[in-house]
Amino acid sequence: MPAVPPHSKIVALPRLLALLSAGRDHKTVVFTNGCFDLLHAGHADLLARARLLGDILVVGVNSDASVTRLKGPARPVTPLDQRAFVLASLASTDFVIPFEDDTPLSLITATQPDILVKGGDWRPDAIVGKDVVLARGGRVQSLPLLPGISTTGIIAHIKAQD
Repeated sequence: MPAVPPHSKIVALPRLLALLSAGRDHKTVVFTNGCFDLLHAGHADLLARARLLGDILVVGVNSDASVTRLKGPARPVTPLDQRAFVLASLASTDFVIPFEDDTPLSLITATQPDILVKGGDWRPDAIVGKDVVLARGGRVQSLPLLPGISTTGIIAHIKAQD
């Protein structure tokens, strides 16, 4: 597959921490994460609403190996460099940070966001990193999803067309 060009919003952890440190005074940092395999309207809607909760939106995106472990051997459909590039291209996203682990706990611990957001398919008490955010006086939100839109549903629809 052809490589995508670099994007200034896609950052490694040391760079992200430096950028957050420099711009954090009086700013609210929001963090969310996901696989974002086949970015769709539900993802874009969730990211836009997450961004409205604060001043800086950091999006963690699972590596290809992590997606495979979480979703199965047929996933991801879209490789990490492309998923990260599309996420970084959204106006709502300030920074995109890929991660190798199956959960973003180490990223949440490192970045110390003020608000942690996941989609409504996650109960707030089950959101990874909630304890880290709540311990520093932040908040955790589970935002409603657009009904009937999911990567799994899109893949099933495509397969049904064969």
